[in-house]
Amino acid sequence: MSSVYETACGRVRGRTPARGVVAVLGIPYAEPPFGANRFRAPRPRAPWEGVRDCTVFGPVPPQSAELPGAPSWAPGDEDVLSLNVWAPAGALGPLPVLVWIPGGAYTFGSGAQPDYDGTALVRTGLVVVTLNYRLGFEGFGHVPADGTDACPPNRGLLDQIAALEWVRDNIAAFGGAPDNVTLAGQSAGATSAVCLMAMDGARGLFHRVIAHSAVGPCFAPELARRVTARVAAEAGVPATGAALAEASPQALVRASDAVTEAYRKDPDSGRLHWDPVIYGPVADGHLLRDDPLALIAGGTARDIDLLVCHTTEEYWLMDAVGSSADVSTAERLRRFASDFGLPGPLMEGYRALMPKAGAYELHLAVYGDLMFGEYSNRLADAHARSGGRAFLSRFDRRRGEGRSRVRAWHCADVPFAFGNVEEESVHFLIGGAPTPGDRRLAELMTAAWSGFAATGDPGWEPGDGHVRVWGAPDASAAPGHWCDSASVRALWGTYTYRPALT
Repeated sequence: MSSVYETACGRVRGRTPARGVVAVLGIPYAEPPFGANRFRAPRPRAPWEGVRDCTVFGPVPPQSAELPGAPSWAPGDEDVLSLNVWAPAGALGPLPVLVWIPGGAYTFGSGAQPDYDGTALVRTGLVVVTLNYRLGFEGFGHVPADGTDACPPNRGLLDQIAALEWVRDNIAAFGGAPDNVTLAGQSAGATSAVCLMAMDGARGLFHRVIAHSAVGPCFAPELARRVTARVAAEAGVPATGAALAEASPQALVRASDAVTEAYRKDPDSGRLHWDPVIYGPVADGHLLRDDPLALIAGGTARDIDLLVCHTTEEYWLMDAVGSSADVSTAERLRRFASDFGLPGPLMEGYRALMPKAGAYELHLAVYGDLMFGEYSNRLADAHARSGGRAFLSRFDRRRGEGRSRVRAWHCADVPFAFGNVEEESVHFLIGGAPTPGDRRLAELMTAAWSGFAATGDPGWEPGDGHVRVWGAPDASAAPGHWCDSASVRALWGTYTYRPALT
């Protein structure tokens, strides 16, 4: 069975992956960002004739990652700015719309990942959109201006805005309500959504935001320029706009990977030594005027409802996949704290809360809270204090013991919120096939997302006094885990997030 939909650029045909659900995949929302369009703002898609077959995912943006169950990028793939729509079959609408921005350290990932399948959320009464945007140097690398031939920063964010404009103009054809759009994301996708909350260019394109494990802060322009200098040198080209545009996408992917590894091996490289994510949104003073945390604190997005979630053991995933730095000595822990400007009382406070932990465990706990937990909490605090509505939640589901233990770590909440815990590719994240309790938790989390997207009500009250804890024995109360305590939040009271310089 196929379904044909009329869009502004032409007709598209989808497929029926499950009873009552239609998936229309790989719909282009902008012209390919290569050739004359390389490093430019996204250009509107030219119309096509006939019916475009949209039954498989489109090509993914340039990257070196190969993710389970998802397409991989191959040199020559250029039509990468596409999106995917899941909708109820025969839906008359208008239904609430949830638009998902993938995470992946601004370097890897796509809207085609199996844990982002929208089927379960569609069955709760939503239309679901996932999207691709430019990653790595293509999307976030600083491109020096050659005379007047300037290329904008934050091209990945501009792609996301273009996708939202497509949703505004076309989603009604799929039964969606263009005036009831929730923008959602996790990790880099969450921070992207929060950036768009604070950007004038995205105003009015969405009405609510779901941010799981937002990561901060964004980059200062100086850091973006230094990264470009290193990537250009590694690629063997001058650090000019013209020379970088002549370098192939695969050459810049290889050079970026090499620079990342060099930072990882160099203990004198500052913050980037500990977790070398070398690309991200840049507080350029124009498109993104400051770190979104500061802009939201100023009330720029008070009319947008915000649902924030983070996991209680974020950084343990990096330990499990072997990407965390070796912090096995007190000296290494001291160096880590110094590179991030962490006050001494904060580190002593964590030692008091975790008396049996060694340097390695302390590093994982502090870094997870620094990058994800506390930053997420600050976003909710800032939004509420500026007059917005902010709903707080935490994911605290664990499984197993000893070597087989699965913690409440980064990304583990996503398959639950999407209702995709049966998907085999997520079993590493959740510790195997789901239990009946896992299935019930997934139902609760998808219902919360659906309720928030539909009416702004996820099922609990806004404000710091009402925190929904997913996976706790009593889901209406804090589970007693140390990182949920007010004393931990208090340890961060003197720490200030600023755009990263090193």
